[in-house]
Amino acid sequence: MKSPAPYRRPYFDTQPEYLFPQYASTVRRAPREPLVVLPHTLSEVTAPVFGYGDIKPTDNDLTKQHKGEPQGERIVVSGRALDENGKPIPNMLIEIWQANAAGRYNHVVDQHDAPIDPNFTGGGRCLTDANGNYRFLTIRPGEYPWRNHYNAWRPAHIHFSLFGPALVTRLITQMYFPGDPLLDYDPMYNCVADEKARERLVSVFDWENTLPEYALAYRFDIVLRGREATPMETRR
Repeated sequence: MKSPAPYRRPYFDTQPEYLFPQYASTVRRAPREPLVVLPHTLSEVTAPVFGYGDIKPTDNDLTKQHKGEPQGERIVVSGRALDENGKPIPNMLIEIWQANAAGRYNHVVDQHDAPIDPNFTGGGRCLTDANGNYRFLTIRPGEYPWRNHYNAWRPAHIHFSLFGPALVTRLITQMYFPGDPLLDYDPMYNCVADEKARERLVSVFDWENTLPEYALAYRFDIVLRGREATPMETRR
């Protein structure tokens, strides 16, 4: 019996391949059979419901979550969440997590030989407003080695998690910084076949939102669906 063709999602040219051998972990995790769609119950589709009461005033300011100031360059990261028609998506929960300025995550699994910053946990969240806008104040993350291949380094990046009205509507992506020379060598970035789609993962320097004498700013708009969709990670 002939084996079925590998599964490909709609608009596959804008999204990462499930199997990309240069990204070593995909070799074992990529599905080899067509995916099975499981029906969702009412609770999976409608819950949980996120409201403004769930967000603390400092949740979107990663520089004010501890007693002291974190080390590194302060940056503003902002943008809009949009659908395929450019319509803003309000009241969406956006979470971010990232390495500190030295390129280390505040997590027991991260054993990179770089210092942990006691004043920087690296996680934040906010809700989009009526026009789909979000905003974070944080520290520019450092690059770090990740042992995927010889002399492998991840470019500076920030992870984004986006929730719709329920957990089953969660999407995850990464934001990179303009002009980073490591992008050309990064399998995670380059597993997106379409060049224009890859470029949508790179933020744009945002002069208008720069805070004078305090923080540079970057803009990262996120399109959730369609041919202009932002590439999203797939939990394999």
